[in-house]
Amino acid sequence: MDNFVFHLIRSLSTTKDLRLIAQFDDGTIKTYDVEELSRRNSVFNEFKSNPELFAKAKVDAGGYGVVWNESLDLSSDEVWANGITVDNSFNGLLAFSDASRIWNLNESTLRKALVYGKIKAGIDCCKYGKQWVITEEAMVREYGRPKNRFSGKDDFSWDNMCAAEKEPEYDAKKKQ
Repeated sequence: MDNFVFHLIRSLSTTKDLRLIAQFDDGTIKTYDVEELSRRNSVFNEFKSNPELFAKAKVDAGGYGVVWNESLDLSSDEVWANGITVDNSFNGLLAFSDASRIWNLNESTLRKALVYGKIKAGIDCCKYGKQWVITEEAMVREYGRPKNRFSGKDDFSWDNMCAAEKEPEYDAKKKQ
């Protein structure tokens, strides 16, 4: 269970041909064919005769699924596992706030890694207005694959610190 990562839905839209377009918290966008699901589970056949209901799809509290009403919902893990990844230039881009939450880091850890040159501006990350965006590739390179963010582990464990924070000169600057 320690390596299990929930795939939370951040935003959602619907299409007239009974497809969901879900953006997950890691930036991945997937399309999910609800008509295909209705072949496996007849409860979802209601959407064929009631497209207005389908269009009312919303992300449930916390991003753990999609809800239409009290009797129709769908797990975010189902959408992740059986959805088709949309290839676009935004895949793999994360806001610093999202990356720090997914990797169970303090957002200041990423800013410090940028200051100390472990994350390179213009290569690994970029600032748009007031928002810093970082590539998933840079996060994996510096911090490894994301750990279970629901395990209750301390945000500032040694394993989650960037290389710059482990340097002796960082500790000296931190004390000033």
